[in-house]
Amino acid sequence: MNKLTLALMLLTFIYPAVARSQTSPADCACESQALPETLAVVNSVKITSSDIKKSTGDQVSQLQRQVVEARRRELDLMINSKLLALEAKKRGVSTVKLLEQEVLNKIKKPTQTEAQAFYDQNKARIKGEFTEVVNDIIAYLSEQQQEKEAKKFADSLRAASEVKVLVTEVTPPATEAERGRVLATIKGEKITAADVEMSLLPLIFDVQEQVYKLRRDELELSINDTLLNQEAQKRKITTAALIEAEVKPKPVTEQQAQTFYDQNKERVSGDFAQTKDAIRQYLEQIELRQAERGFVEKLRATATIQVFLVAPESPVFTITTNDQPSLGSAEAPVTIVAFTDYQCPSCAAMHPVLEKLVKDYGNKVRLVTRDFPLSQHTEAFKAAEAAEAAREQGKYWEYIQVLLRNQSALSVDKLKGYATELALDRTRFDKALDSGRFTESVQRDLEDGMKLGINATPTIFINGRRVSAKGYDELKAIIDAAIKATEPAKRAAA
Repeated sequence: MNKLTLALMLLTFIYPAVARSQTSPADCACESQALPETLAVVNSVKITSSDIKKSTGDQVSQLQRQVVEARRRELDLMINSKLLALEAKKRGVSTVKLLEQEVLNKIKKPTQTEAQAFYDQNKARIKGEFTEVVNDIIAYLSEQQQEKEAKKFADSLRAASEVKVLVTEVTPPATEAERGRVLATIKGEKITAADVEMSLLPLIFDVQEQVYKLRRDELELSINDTLLNQEAQKRKITTAALIEAEVKPKPVTEQQAQTFYDQNKERVSGDFAQTKDAIRQYLEQIELRQAERGFVEKLRATATIQVFLVAPESPVFTITTNDQPSLGSAEAPVTIVAFTDYQCPSCAAMHPVLEKLVKDYGNKVRLVTRDFPLSQHTEAFKAAEAAEAAREQGKYWEYIQVLLRNQSALSVDKLKGYATELALDRTRFDKALDSGRFTESVQRDLEDGMKLGINATPTIFINGRRVSAKGYDELKAIIDAAIKATEPAKRAAA
């Protein structure tokens, strides 16, 4: 069983099955701030929150319901996680090793016969012949066994421990005093409402961002529609007539259609003669949208537009940086933490930007890297172990430069070859890599990242706040603001 599956099992150890909540999404306590009544003013015309809610209300409710459901099961998850940690400490093993012993090692790989039986019973819902999906079926049946065995183990830990659950329904605390409310105890150790809310922070922030993007996109459309309506009224024509008069998309030639077909042949069903009309229609729609956008941008350039919808600010997450690779001064007022995957092209593009920031800011910025090998990158986990083996010999930064330049060649043999290129002690390096000496270190990073809600790389935090900025200038602006924010504290300390 791969380490990513194990990490996922560890973090979901194990959500109990719960009935769908009847609680209103409004009770999610996940609005970062009150939505202003007026979201924008376009040439003195107001666009209100009620205008936006008409089109985004259902989607917003669905997103907020995720938090409601998560809050209901988070307490049980925290209880199970604490019990797992206590049992691992009692046995003198890691939680990963404990799960291997009590869950993974008790699972038998489903047979071809069992997979065939499942296929025959569910043929109507499965696309493809048995030979095409057999591996997927075996993987699915294995996951079902894992879930069953993990729940059985969790239940046994509960039965053997002093667990007291003091609430029947977990609700968001309305006041600071309510954050101290005790929800459950494990051998006298308390789990409070504040503990649950802190654990839900990554999910709540994700929902806030998604809700903001929904509202922002709808608001942008409303601003555009308002500008078009205003211009049409000024000319005393309909909006449709205005668009027809001003929006002149470029004609699409047969050569352009042919070029598109040649570049996307593997995704197009049929030869060019069969598909050229559909391709031209598709390209014409793109040209029309671009022409419409161009006209609206001209209207925006001469309009007075005020927008009052504000993006949510990331909470400050607690991220461990002890015993992690770092560049820059440990006393720097700004710490960048980058969760990275050595097989990820975006990480390769981001790394020189981060190194340049550390160099340009001198002792004001520190860079810390954490591992987050993605499941689709099958060689990334071992590459992360290799990077740790190189760090043990003082060549971490040099070694990851090689990894990021050779992302399509990260087999174990290649990883060892790169160690030779950097004149590392191969006997020591190979032993560390082959023995899995740094597996738990990478696993710990992966688990910490999942607890922070990370699902993509690179994910960047600046002084604990997750940022979406990717370019040098955007990151520099955030760092400048972070440095400025630390100055009053420095003056007070002086």
